[in-house]
This record gives sequence, structure tokens and C-alpha cells, in this order.
Amino acid sequence: MSTFDKREDGFEKKFAHDEELRFKASARRDKLLGLWAAEKLGKSGADADAYAKAVIIADLEEAGDEDVFRKIRKDFDAAGVVQSDHQIRRTMDELMATAITQIQAGA
Repeated sequence: MSTFDKREDGFEKKFAHDEELRFKASARRDKLLGLWAAEKLGKSGADADAYAKAVIIADLEEAGDEDVFRKIRKDFDAAGVVQSDHQIRRTMDELMATAITQIQAGA
């Protein structure tokens, strides 16, 4: 195997590893976001866990975060929870940072 082939193989492995971490971080963020939203919706215990799972599943509808945002926005509107779009998106960003930190720490 030439040096070029080794470098290419290394880049491919790093890309695959980074994508796996990105997927894990996104799923963890969705769970944390679901638990945050569940609290705002007055849910606790098993109901909060079930809601968090529903948020994770909502993220599988399409690429990106818009599907998760729409679910939270719709549920907040239906329940009369007052949170601006900016607040929801800011919480999504903050929880993504938390999820990445947790995964890097091996939690």
C-alpha cells in the first residue's frame, strides 16, 4: 500500500468516525431536547421519556434539524407553552454542545 493509499484510508476512517459521532451527538441532543420540552409541557417520568423518544424519532423524518424544531414548535403551540423560535433554537444549540461534551467524555 502506498503512502497515498494509507492517507486516503486514514481520511476515510476519520470521516466515518466523525459521521458516527455526529449521529450519536444528534440523537443525544434530541433526547436532552425532548426532556427539556417535556418539562415545559408539564410531563414527567415515563411520559417525559416517551416524549423524548418521540423527538428522537421526529429527527429521522428529514435531514437537518428542522423536523425536530417543527415538532417542538407545534407541541408548544398546541399546549400554549410560550417559547420563541429563537429560544427553542438556542436551546437546541446549547444541548448539542452538551451532547458533544458528554460523548467526548465517554458518558
